[in-house]
Amino acid sequence: MRRRLVVSGAVLGVALVSGGWLMQRGARPAAVPVSGGHLLDQVMEKVRGSYVEELPDSVIYRHLVEGMLRHLRDPHSTYLSPERLQRLLERTQANYAGIGLQVDIRDSWPTVLSIFPDSPAERAGVEIGDRIVEVKGQATRGWTVDETVRAVRGTPGTSVSITIERPGTSVHAPLTVMREAIHVRAVRRAMRLEHDIGYVDVNEFSEVVTQELAAAVDSLVKAGVKGLVLDLRGNPGGLLDQGVAVSDLFLDANQVIVSVRARPGLEGHTYADSAPQRWPALPLVVLVNGGTASASEIVAGALQDHDRALVIGSPSFGKGSAQDVFPLQHGGALKLTTARWYTPSGRSISRRSRATRDESDDPEPLQDDTLPRFRTDHGRQMRGGGGIVPDVIAGDTTSPATELEFQRALGGKIAVFRDAIADVAASLKARHALAGPDFEVTAAMRDQLYARMKAKGLTVDRATYDAAGEVVTELLGAEATRYSFGVDAMFRRRMASDPVMQRARALLDGVTSPQQLLQRAPQR
Repeated sequence: MRRRLVVSGAVLGVALVSGGWLMQRGARPAAVPVSGGHLLDQVMEKVRGSYVEELPDSVIYRHLVEGMLRHLRDPHSTYLSPERLQRLLERTQANYAGIGLQVDIRDSWPTVLSIFPDSPAERAGVEIGDRIVEVKGQATRGWTVDETVRAVRGTPGTSVSITIERPGTSVHAPLTVMREAIHVRAVRRAMRLEHDIGYVDVNEFSEVVTQELAAAVDSLVKAGVKGLVLDLRGNPGGLLDQGVAVSDLFLDANQVIVSVRARPGLEGHTYADSAPQRWPALPLVVLVNGGTASASEIVAGALQDHDRALVIGSPSFGKGSAQDVFPLQHGGALKLTTARWYTPSGRSISRRSRATRDESDDPEPLQDDTLPRFRTDHGRQMRGGGGIVPDVIAGDTTSPATELEFQRALGGKIAVFRDAIADVAASLKARHALAGPDFEVTAAMRDQLYARMKAKGLTVDRATYDAAGEVVTELLGAEATRYSFGVDAMFRRRMASDPVMQRARALLDGVTSPQQLLQRAPQR
């Protein structure tokens, strides 16, 4: 899907402020060097006894740990508080106890974006676009997503009281919803498209992804699909063993999937396929983008190196390292980078650390001729570094000038723009103004959105707004479809205008074997 910075989140500004020094006493150099441990003891003693504010030892030690990890200059090594560790476990295990909602903040209120099928929330009658205005009797205006999630989750079999407000009404409806164990599907959707093409969207590499993916592809093959699109765009990865297991589904026995190399003196490991291919005659396209990372890059890299799939899209994130999680006594954990991994051809896909490089000076992997070259099984040339570089580049790698100008005009008020879109979508739903999910976004709808922006104090030059009409139309159409017809309808609408999917369909159209698909790849 075309990357839209205007809705994915605000751009974070960082200011470096150089302050003056105010010394009460002169500092003299130490007469002799001190050991690291002795130095730490001295600093701790002075902070405890002389710092202007009294700090508990627990706070001081946590800051020490965080500072040490920060100076590793590795964004993937971090301290996990008990709460963060619990969230990580929920993601990898794909289960939590709650009511089955996805929420985001709209106009300072937690607002329902999607509802899990057959969840307690769906059975209670909650709908997309509903505001959650109270939880357990507490008003939620100004709550964050995390605060809302913590409030509605709990022990299975217990209940939580919520109050919702439906778009277009001022009626507050109190509901009591029983919490249940909620399973988060790793395969977000699987569907058969025209021309007998199957589509599977993999959300995350949790403990259940291989099982769910195998079942989804089996079902599509039985339904008669002749080619498959595996969508890994925006997939942040997850468990290494699941990346290996997913690759195993598509490769031949004994083919190398990934090599993991630890620090010098410690033994690494090479993972190889353990079973025959499950669908050897099925042509396969893998979609990637800048949000494809970690275990999803392992899959894309292995299938690309062994010429099992064509990779389409834009270069992936470039996370070529592996982390272990070490539990700590108090209930938290240390997530530490312990190895780097390499694709079957021997390439590392790691970009230079974002903590140590100037991204403005970092060349795109497509234009960086200094990157090392490798060969696939059939001799096709691949680049190392800079993520997984697709066989076929498709979709936007840069935003159009009109869109960038619109982003600049929005400035720090992207959230306000998003709220205005939600208001218009809710209004269209309340008025039953849309006949079906393939409706046309009219000039009147865009005018309504512009008026809502102005009413919220967001002033954008009308010429700039009109010039960005394509992106405005796409965003408004998607959100209005979500509100009125649900998440699946929104997805199908987006897919119809998705240039990456269009390219994948064209390449798969009429192809009868993986070998024939490879012949359609551009020569390098």
